[in-house]
This record gives sequence, C-alpha cells and structure tokens, in this order.
Amino acid sequence: MPLLAALVGLAAGALAGCAGDEPAAPPAAGVEVPSEAATATGEPEVSSPAPSPDPCALVSKREAEQLAGTPLEDAQPVKETCTYRGPVSGPTAQVEVFVGDGAKKFLDIERELGHELRPLSGVGDEAYASHEAVFVHRSGRWVSVRLVRLNDPVENRAPLERVARTVAGRL
Repeated sequence: MPLLAALVGLAAGALAGCAGDEPAAPPAAGVEVPSEAATATGEPEVSSPAPSPDPCALVSKREAEQLAGTPLEDAQPVKETCTYRGPVSGPTAQVEVFVGDGAKKFLDIERELGHELRPLSGVGDEAYASHEAVFVHRSGRWVSVRLVRLNDPVENRAPLERVARTVAGRL
C-alpha cells in the first residue's frame, strides 16, 4: 500500500507541475507542431518538412547511361534511393542516387576512410567529388551519385562533375 500511495503522490505532483507558469519545453526534433494559424474549419495547420525530391528524377535513365557509358536497366527506386543497373550480359556498370541522410552518411564515411574528396566550385551550396561519386548540398538537402564501372576512375571525373551540376540545378 505504501508503494501505491507514493505513486499517486508522484502523479499528483507531476500534474500540478503541468499547471504552473513554466514555459513549455521545445518540441523534440522531427516533431510536427501546429502553427498559430488555423484553417477555414478552425483546425490548426500542421507544418511538415518539405518532401524529399525523387532521386530518379534527379538523374534520368538517359543521364545515368551517359554517365556509365553503357545502356542500363530501368530505375529501381527504393525509399530515398534510385539505382540503374547494367544488363546481366555486361558490361559491369551501376549508377546509384541517394537523397537525404543516406547521401550525407556516404560522404561522412568517405571522409572517415580518408578518401580523396575534391571540392567542386560553383555547384550547389557545397559539393565534392571522389573517384567514384559526387556529393551535392543545396537548399538544406544532400544528394550523392555513385558510379560503379571497371575502368580507370580518371575517365569518370568529367562525367561525374557534369551530373553533379545537373543534380544541383534540380534541387
């Protein structure tokens, strides 16, 4: 019985604290908060984050094929990614597009591994290129485009930079 009384006392204290003049704590990250405005029905408007761009629209199949230098299969979208694979008969080629947290994480891993990252000037708000990928940041969004080919990576430098400029223009 003493345990029950203690729990009731704690609950009552917590409720009493809610009625005080203390300012409310800020909402947790990612929590939608109603705005001060109301809709015509009197319901408060809820602001939501801007939707992520479609990764397959950021790099079209034709652009992926130009980047890879070979015909590719149709896009395979999964959440915030888009993959164009080379045909089973070859040659080996794949183009992967990542939007949002996955793109930023890919860049962070490249940095942690000590891979060479060249800044790309005039592309988005911030952009980098490695031997196999480009990373573009614009308007609060990260996008990466990764190219898999069995060739000298130097051959991919200009095509990767072109696709980075294209992606930045679409963000």
